[in-house]
Amino acid sequence: MTFKPALWFPIAVVLSVANLVGVGFAAASAEGAHAAIHAGLALLFGLWAQRLRQRLGRRDLATPLDAPEALAALEADVNRLRQEVSEMQERLDFAERLLAQGPERRRADPQP
Repeated sequence: MTFKPALWFPIAVVLSVANLVGVGFAAASAEGAHAAIHAGLALLFGLWAQRLRQRLGRRDLATPLDAPEALAALEADVNRLRQEVSEMQERLDFAERLLAQGPERRRADPQP
């Protein structure tokens, strides 16, 4: 499993904002050390979010190394979806033919 900056960037931003809110609550409670810890954490998470955003910018410009594998996986998914759609069309055609027969012909003969 690879590190995905696109996933971690919003997490780092939320953690930074949450710690900024924590600074406010700790300062309101007159807990200076507690507020300082939250301020430090907010700064660290903010710097991490900035670094992740820079990584995302570089990744958008670069060509992915796993493009052939990703293309093959997408082709397999498309082929599977085509097969499923084909099966659903067959089932729909069968149901339409069955409904077109009328209620008398659809029922099984109740007398042996």
